Amino acid sequence: MLEHSQTPIGPSRRELLRSAAVAGAGAATFGLLSGSGTVNADGTSRWEPDPAGPQFTLAIMPDTQFLYWGSQNSINPAPQEESFRYIIDSKDDNIVFMAHLGDLTQDAEASSFKAVGKAFDLLDSHGVGYSVLAGNHDVSGDDTRGSTPYLKTMGPQRFRRSKTFAGADASGYNTAHIFRAGGREWLLLALDWRMSAQGFAWANKVIKDYPRLPVIVTTHELVGSPYDDNVYPYESGDPENNAVLSGYGQQLWDGLIDNNDQIFLTINGHHWPPGRTTRKNAAGNDVHLHITNYQNRYFGGAAMLRLYHFDLARNVIDVETVAPYFLAQDPERRSPLAAQHLRLTTPVDQFSVPLDLERRFPAAVRPARPAGELVVRGTLAYWRFDNGGVSGSPVRPGQTVRDLSGCGNDLTVAAVAGSAADALTWSSHHHPDQPAHAALRFEGGRDPLRGAYLTTGADAPLNAETFNRGYTIEAFLKIPLDWDPTDNAWMSVLTRRGRADDAGKSGKNTDPRDPLAGLNISNNGREPQFNFYPLSQTSPTTNWGHGLFEEVWWHVAIVNDGKRTIMYVEGSPVIDNPSTLSVGIASLGLPWLFGGHEYGGVVDNVFHGWIGDVRIVNRALPVDQFMNADKSGQ
Repeated sequence: MLEHSQTPIGPSRRELLRSAAVAGAGAATFGLLSGSGTVNADGTSRWEPDPAGPQFTLAIMPDTQFLYWGSQNSINPAPQEESFRYIIDSKDDNIVFMAHLGDLTQDAEASSFKAVGKAFDLLDSHGVGYSVLAGNHDVSGDDTRGSTPYLKTMGPQRFRRSKTFAGADASGYNTAHIFRAGGREWLLLALDWRMSAQGFAWANKVIKDYPRLPVIVTTHELVGSPYDDNVYPYESGDPENNAVLSGYGQQLWDGLIDNNDQIFLTINGHHWPPGRTTRKNAAGNDVHLHITNYQNRYFGGAAMLRLYHFDLARNVIDVETVAPYFLAQDPERRSPLAAQHLRLTTPVDQFSVPLDLERRFPAAVRPARPAGELVVRGTLAYWRFDNGGVSGSPVRPGQTVRDLSGCGNDLTVAAVAGSAADALTWSSHHHPDQPAHAALRFEGGRDPLRGAYLTTGADAPLNAETFNRGYTIEAFLKIPLDWDPTDNAWMSVLTRRGRADDAGKSGKNTDPRDPLAGLNISNNGREPQFNFYPLSQTSPTTNWGHGLFEEVWWHVAIVNDGKRTIMYVEGSPVIDNPSTLSVGIASLGLPWLFGGHEYGGVVDNVFHGWIGDVRIVNRALPVDQFMNADKSGQ
């Protein structure tokens, strides 16, 4: 908190530039408590965030000092505990970590910290990853101050069982935390109200020890808002530029932030109202500097949460501010001021921040894996393209791609008459989790028919396989930006040749000229479709996925357990997986097409895009044994 007796940072608020413009209109709409998941004895759900999904949330809790004023006999942990329950229960938000910004107490008294520690026991008992730091109401002096009630209660010893705790400096007041989210690790520093030279040296070293991790700095004071809080809603001028460095904040910028390009976001409390600005660091990259503090609001801020919703698919952070304590109250009994503070929606409380993660922090490339690791029990065919020609060079008609399963299902290149010499080329492009770092680039189409595809031999064992005990078919693919539904719709990754009527198929949804099976890309938003004729029925079964974005690598898997077929995209089951009994796949003993589609027994379309590794196994594989999984070789 900024003491009333302290001099405000920089010029007076009235003298500084006021801000304008409403924040990103793309800010998402966020859900309340989900209430789903395993329920614990205390009524909360088990805290089980998803570390791999592209959407996750960092929860920030600023100054809660007015809840803990022991010397005034004023202790009220209920708002903070409700916010903690929100973090534990909120499945929809996928909260992966919580950071407190300091000023846990108003008076730094041992009695206050005893109550604080008890409240935080709720997070500890559920294994929630979190950090704390000392504010000016918790301690005095810099981080060389020695033992305090804060350190005894909230020091490094508190994190000895934490999976996210990465270490502390010698003083114990500065800590580092690493949490996993969005399929990667993130480093968060929780820094003391006033760091000494030793503290600065430690923080710089921690960042250098983890050179590939994006870094978030949390501290009590860094920037303050140059506008006043004398009206409501606050007059914020330009909400994108309404924060300035304090004197100590300038020290942090000069001594830590400016020359550490990994730091992309800083968040502090202490001053109010909320504000933010963006500065260029020494490397010319953006650093987002945010202040969030609601201690001056009704009920001392009621332990409000600033939620940073990271969306790596959209390259944005959507920010919102909520008060779980008020949200949990019976609306009929909620006070007028509580109702006013359920969610803060002014441009300084709800906004969006661009996130250029892949350019600035490229993810480590997963190394290629030898073919032998992917030939699991029951593998009937495994094709990959890392032993071909130079990327961009043509694959000639008649060339052979070996089946690495050892089952003899080699592929041979065939070309549509009159197709360009480079209709099929070797490529170094690949899915980031693909075993082989290579693919084939198809330049095919149907109007006019052109391109090159591959086919199994006339006597390949795969031709007669009926998969009556189950199967797993997996493929990596990418659709280019110039994909055209009039020319490329219903192209196939893999097709089993043979007309449906020749196999005795008829009935509902049956097209007599259909091939017996095909993993296709539809004309409606590039949806993956697996249409096939099982042994167990005369009509087809069809699985449908969602639309696949162009210029993105995808892993698609079709899994049949001998009874039912399920499609997965990126290891996630799709919505349209029929419950129909579907045993095996009908066969006329004809070859399979790789990158080609047939209709009426004639090739009528050739794939347009990239196809990477393809594997066919004669049993249902679990998701953690898919080719894109960490355990794909087991």
